[in-house]
Formats: sequence, structure tokens, C-alpha cells
Amino acid sequence: MIQNVGNHLRRGLASVFSSRTSRKSASRAGNDSAMADGEGYRNPTEVQMSQLVLPCHTNQRGELSVGQLLKWIDTTACLSAERHAGCPCVTASMDDIYFEHTISVGQVVNIKAKVNRAFNSSMEVGIQVASEDLCSEKQWNVCKALATFVAHREITKVKLKQITPRTEEEKMEHSVAAERRRMRLVYADTIKDLLANCAIQDDLESRDCSHMVPAEKTRVESVELVLPPHANHQGNTFGGQIMAWMENVATIAARRLCCAHPTLKAIEMFHFRGPSQVGDRLVLKAIVNNAFKHSMEVGVCVEAYRQQAETHRRHINSAFMTFVVLDADDQPQLLPWIRPQPGDGERRYREASARRKIRLDRKYIVSCKQTEVPLSVPWDPSNQVYLSYNNVSSLRMLVAKDNWVLSSEINQVRLYTLEDDKFLSFHMEMVVHVDAAQAFLLLSDLRRRPEWDKHYRSVELVQQVDEDDAIYHVTSPALGGHTKPQDFVILASRRKPCDNGDPYVIALRSVTLPTHQETPEYRRGETLCSGFCFWREGDQLTKVSYYNQATPGVLNYVTTNVAGLSSEFYTTFKACEQFLLDNRNDLAPSLQTL
Repeated sequence: MIQNVGNHLRRGLASVFSSRTSRKSASRAGNDSAMADGEGYRNPTEVQMSQLVLPCHTNQRGELSVGQLLKWIDTTACLSAERHAGCPCVTASMDDIYFEHTISVGQVVNIKAKVNRAFNSSMEVGIQVASEDLCSEKQWNVCKALATFVAHREITKVKLKQITPRTEEEKMEHSVAAERRRMRLVYADTIKDLLANCAIQDDLESRDCSHMVPAEKTRVESVELVLPPHANHQGNTFGGQIMAWMENVATIAARRLCCAHPTLKAIEMFHFRGPSQVGDRLVLKAIVNNAFKHSMEVGVCVEAYRQQAETHRRHINSAFMTFVVLDADDQPQLLPWIRPQPGDGERRYREASARRKIRLDRKYIVSCKQTEVPLSVPWDPSNQVYLSYNNVSSLRMLVAKDNWVLSSEINQVRLYTLEDDKFLSFHMEMVVHVDAAQAFLLLSDLRRRPEWDKHYRSVELVQQVDEDDAIYHVTSPALGGHTKPQDFVILASRRKPCDNGDPYVIALRSVTLPTHQETPEYRRGETLCSGFCFWREGDQLTKVSYYNQATPGVLNYVTTNVAGLSSEFYTTFKACEQFLLDNRNDLAPSLQTL
């Protein structure tokens, strides 16, 4: 439907769109194109590594050991971070990694890493891994990874210079990196709260104990002595080396359960809690926490000590890895059940079930492309952090696109359009004489939106999730010839600027709540991606931008306004400006908290 409307717009409204001008001036667009898209441009932090997979790099299946791959990934990412920082860097964390393809002996591994964004002393580094068969010239995507590195100097405190993104992809990654950083900082507490409050169901009592493998049979403990080849020039153990040792003991534990050759499919997000140096003894412990139908979770813990007589061991890292066993056709095989030990074993067993659910939510909501996310995703405590992340990051990615086209301008209110990924999006923009923080606070409370937007007939606050996220039930008058009014269940996520130059953000998207099901009285509407951005242009001067990715339910209404056959967009946006001007002095106490 959307594609047909797009074709109709291109044919029937040619006279309207033929006079549209680019959002940027022609000279600036030309310069950006030459710098960002030309053959001569290369991200200054980009580092590439290509490795030929030799027999010494492979496991018993003749495939590249994931431990070896993790070492190469960590090295490439570290070199990229150090290229930007100009000083030594250490691995602080690694986000979820999903391995999509195995790599065979004789193939080539191509790894590319670049810094997406720099903060005060830490950086997010994006890594792409592909494999290449030199004989058939085929290539496969293996995995993508996001690592956080911290710059470290012995004497002075590090203050990293900011990244200047140039291409559309770089702008998107730079913008979303701030939201990913926010999610990482609360990750440990989020998982802890979910495990404490999640109702975990298991079928321990109903399983046939005669066909179970005792969890204790899978327990592995191994010690490694950190030598100079395992460390960087400052004597700190390479994060990739620790990850490789962790993968080794996890594989042994998994193999003890299945009595076959397991394949590592995923590593859950983890953080390095402290450094390890040359001379440390690292004790690595692994055990299968739970076995599901076709996969198993293995928990790994790393502790360090200097001398055998030491009673206190430093906790370096913990991680959870998911393994499968593949048959000759690369299909996952059934796995035996696990019988946990009473006490801690049963706790780990039940927590693994909860983590599996959380992991699926995170992969589904965070990792998939925006066009693959359904309009309304069910809201519950196990996915609220990831839905909030997806809400804000989707808007930031929409804002970062550089092919917006100016359709019209009336009294300094500009309307831009974008046809991309089978969606028609529009963007309204104006400059108001109100402070950015004031505008942000006034528009972030959707209960006040009916004061200026006639499309919002009533707004009810359903749930104040936290300081930055809230769920509203919105009713709207009928649109596009429909007789029934509409209602929406909307997640509103607001974010303050992370750095100078960042905007204030209010992101909106539809969610599903069991307490607010669709009723005969209303026609349930949905919004995929919409919201406001506020840029401070000067003292008491703010650029206000509203973005909306049109869904089929409002497409006809949107195209009518885009084509200039209606002025409701303009009228509504001017009413928003007047609302901000009339109420700009109402929030003086609240502004002190921003």
C-alpha cells in the first residue's frame, strides 16, 4: 500500500515536488558528497584486519575457533580505539554477539573496526566480521559486535576528542551510540531486577530424571598464567585473550553435556570488572546452567590472584554463552536435559530460563532492523529497557538520514519529506524564542498536548515507568473518512543531551498493554516512529523539529498535507509554537534539574 502511494506521489504530484530544494545548500551538499561518498574518503579511525584461517586456528570440526576469532576482533577494535585516542586503551565491555556463520580452514576472515562515538574517556567501537572463500569468491557475514574501550594514561587524565561523523551511516551510529551507552550503564541492575521480579516457570518436576545429565558432570575449572605475549605494552592482559580462554572452558563444559562437538552461537553482553596483569593466575570456571530443546547456556567466571597463598581472588569477568550441536545439514540437534544440583544449581537453572527470555527480547527488539519491528510490541518488565532503547534509537536514526527533501516553507515553518525503506516520512521544523530545556519539558508531558494539537482529544497517563519513560492512552478524532475515532497506546521516551550539540529528544511509538485492549468504541491506531528533537540555537532560541514515519492508517492524511492540499500540518505546528511561548515561564523550578 505504501509503495503504491509512493508511486502515485511521484507521478501525480510531480509539479509539487519538482520545485523542492535540498535541505542543505548545493555547495555544502557537494562538499559533503565529495568527502563522505567519494572514493578518497575513509574514516580516520577505521582499522582492517584480514587473516587466513590455518589448521592451528581451527577446532575439531575444521572450523575457526571462536576464541581465536574473539582475539582478532579485540585486537582490531583496540587498534581502532588507540588510533583515535592516541594512547593505550583497554577493553571495558562487549555487547551481545550473535554468530551467523562458521568459518572453515582455508577461508579468509575480514574484520573492520571504527570508533562510532567518543565520550569523556571511553569509546564505542563498531566491528564487522565477514568470511571469504578465495576459490569460489563467496562472502558471508559472520557477526557484528560493539565494544567499549577506555583510554588510559599513567600520569594525566584522558579527555577524548569528539568524533565528527560524515556519512549517513556514521551519523546514525554516532547518534544511537549515546542511547546504547545509556543501556549499558543500567544493564547489570536491569538484569538483576528482572531476575528478582520475573516469575520463572520450569518443568524440573515433570522431566524424566533417568535421562538427565547431572550439572556437576559439566563443571570445568582451569588456570592460566598471564605471560607477556598475553598482554599489551602496559602489561594489562588483552581482553580478547581472556575471552578466548573463557570460550575454551565453556566449550569443554558444553561438550561434557552433549558428548559431541558444540558450536557457539551467542555471547551475552558482559563487562570487565577489573584489570589483569602479567604474572596473574587466572582461574576460569564453567558449568552448564540449563539445557533447552536445541540450545544450552554455559556460565563462565574468571577470577585472578597473584600468589597461591592469597585468600582473596579478584573477580575479573563473568559471561553467559549459548551453544548448539549441529548435524551434517547444519541443523540443531536435540539436547539431553540437565539435572541441577540443589541450592545454587537450581538457582542458576531458573535464572538461565529467565535470561533466555530476556535474551530473545533483546535480540528481537534491539538487534533487528527497524522495518522488521512490528508496530505494537507487547510491553512488560522484561523488555521495557530494550523497547525504550528501540524507541529512541529509531527516532535518532530517522533524524540522521541525509536525504530529506524540502517540500514547502510557509512563514519559516518548513516541511520535509523522505521516501525510504517502503515508508513515507515527514519532518516539520521551526525556530521558536523559547529555551530548549523549557520546550523539552513542556512537550514531553503528553497530557498537555490537547492544548495545542486537535488530533489529541484526550490523554491518560497509564504508567510512569521511570523518570524518562511513560505510557499514555491517547484518543483522537476520526481521520480519512472513517466514522470511528482512534485510540493509541504510546510509549514516550525522553532523553537529555549527552554532549554539547546533541538535541533533547522525545520519542514516541506504539506498544501493547493487556490493560488497554482494542475496544469496539475506537479504531486502534499505531505509530511506528515519531517524536521531537530540540536544538539550542542561542539564548532563548530553539530549533524544534517533529518527525513522523507514516503508517497505513494515516497515510492518506499525510499525503494530502505533503501535496499542499491541506494546511493542517502548518496550523498545528504554529499552535505548538504559540503553546510554547504562552507557557515558557511555567517551568522555572523544573529547569533546575536539567
